[in-house]
Amino acid sequence: MTTEAASASELSRYPALNAYLRHVEGPGAELPPIPPRPTCRPRIGRPAASVRISPRALRAGIVAGGIGVGALWAVQAEPSARLDVLFATGAHLTGLLAGYGVLVMLFLMARIPAVEHGVGADRLARRHATGGRHVLELCAAHLVLAVCAYATHAGTDLVSTVVDLLGYPALAAACAGTGLLVAVGVSSARAVRRRVTHETWRALHLLTYLGAALGFVHQLAGPDVASAVVTRWLWALLHATVAVLLVWYRLVVPIHQGLRHSLRVVAVRGEGPGVFSVVMQGIGLDGLRAEPGQFFRWRFLRGGLWHTSLPFSLSAPVRGDELRITVKALGRHTRRVRRIAPGTRVLATGPFGALTAHRRTRRKVLLLAGGVGITPLRALFETLPGAPGDLTLLYRASTAEHLVLSVELEAIARSRQAALHYLLGPSDASFDPLAPQALRNLVPELAEHDVYVCGPPGMTAAATTALVRAGVPEGHIHAECFTF
Repeated sequence: MTTEAASASELSRYPALNAYLRHVEGPGAELPPIPPRPTCRPRIGRPAASVRISPRALRAGIVAGGIGVGALWAVQAEPSARLDVLFATGAHLTGLLAGYGVLVMLFLMARIPAVEHGVGADRLARRHATGGRHVLELCAAHLVLAVCAYATHAGTDLVSTVVDLLGYPALAAACAGTGLLVAVGVSSARAVRRRVTHETWRALHLLTYLGAALGFVHQLAGPDVASAVVTRWLWALLHATVAVLLVWYRLVVPIHQGLRHSLRVVAVRGEGPGVFSVVMQGIGLDGLRAEPGQFFRWRFLRGGLWHTSLPFSLSAPVRGDELRITVKALGRHTRRVRRIAPGTRVLATGPFGALTAHRRTRRKVLLLAGGVGITPLRALFETLPGAPGDLTLLYRASTAEHLVLSVELEAIARSRQAALHYLLGPSDASFDPLAPQALRNLVPELAEHDVYVCGPPGMTAAATTALVRAGVPEGHIHAECFTF
């Protein structure tokens, strides 16, 4: 095995490192030495797409769109003190916002690289879940206000009004679409999701597309959209854009990647109790533009796994035409992956995730892992540029037996002169190694670090809270949770 050092000029070609380089470069500043890298031989891929939509930009865009929808309503709203008109005006506003909200929810889950890499898949999933509840509330408000408006205007009771409204095809389509969205929302409730399989849950979520289409039919027939040709075309263009993004990134791109890279499993090896690594080889893997810290959605075309895509992080940088994931067997599908045979074809969609060097803004970096959350941080531990003493890895596990990839971590720590600490003990122990004071004792100048956190939800939340209490600004804590 040979080694080679990467120069600053070579590294600067890669957008994921630009933030770091800008931080250390300046008047009188020197780039810290980059430790040698084992080259077995790794092939450096093309730089990842530099366009990243930040959480703030995404939020601003969504709010701006909502304001635009509100302006559309305001222009056409009929000023009146009549009760039926007030009900109708409220129904129009909530209906437009509900339709817009459905499009936003679909956009968030379209797996658009610029959004995924800038915001992060776990954060997108949380916003999708929260936003979905608000969309259902808007749908319910629209339904109630519309029925009240019609009943007040016609002077009929609510039951008769509902029966009359269902006689209109566009309104019947709207009711059916709302019912489908409610079914999707109910399936996402924590109590329900625990009782259904992942395949059932995903199949129910496909109903969102049908619900959005039925809602679109209703909106085209409504007065707010149908009354003006320009409005109708803009609304149709908005729906068509989201539909194209969904088809392109969730269907066309995965098929193209599968045909282009021809990934196959070459080995499955144990790493610890219930933990194993899957090594795959393919063609032209530099074209994936995968960065350390990111994950793919893997579809193994054998053994009852072909219909399920599973999100797993790369546990090592892509080297030549080989890549590796490390998995903990927690459920039916991951146990099947453990038994996958060499030669199995694999479809990989991605890369996804924002837990990359692109987020780095400070010289010193702390990597904080819990359980199998070590996998993306192990890749970052090897590849993040830094001088001796700049990098620290804290690895939380219940026992030494549950440490994963520890031999590799120790070798990386020695070669890079980085700090590595194992935080062992049960989660219910009286001493918490992730307490603010404990973290400050382990990591000098903790508040001056960028911190990357990855692990189970409870551990990630507790670690983030402890880091803030220890003085680390929230903007310098980059967390990714392994359940989304």
